[in-house]
Amino acid sequence: MRKSCAITLLLLLAGCGQQDMNDLKRFVAEVKAHPPRQIEPIPQIKQVATFLYVGGSRRDPFKPSEKAVDVFKVSDGTGPRPDPNRRKEELEAFPLDSLRMVGILDRKGRRYGLVRTPDGIIHRVKVGNYIGQNDGRIINIEDDKISIMELVPNGRGGYLERRAMLVLTKSS
Repeated sequence: MRKSCAITLLLLLAGCGQQDMNDLKRFVAEVKAHPPRQIEPIPQIKQVATFLYVGGSRRDPFKPSEKAVDVFKVSDGTGPRPDPNRRKEELEAFPLDSLRMVGILDRKGRRYGLVRTPDGIIHRVKVGNYIGQNDGRIINIEDDKISIMELVPNGRGGYLERRAMLVLTKSS
């Protein structure tokens, strides 16, 4: 058994050296016969005009403006804050930009907004409902939009109120 395996292996190795290399040699000769391409020159670096900042009466660009300082004050706990004990509503599981207002409904003197989720389910919402992932509370429902007040972190331990809205879109 060993002898037959050894003989087969030797025959296979002997066959590898007997291949015709003329095609390869002809291809290499053709490629070498082509004239070499010209190398493109390195592009010139353009000089950029320098700018010297003279502050004078301008504010220091490395210090925040007074408005920014007011917005980003460290919270002392007196500003708006989300209620951690509040039970989350169903539409708070979706980012606000994935929700679509598809209509309104007036029923017994109350106005409701109709909101479609990404999975195609339409929900009826009213003023006071929470929506979106930033503790957004519906503050007004009009014929063509739902106004929302969100609480977003200000980056310094507090929260800012930010207005957002869902605008009526055509059904598709």
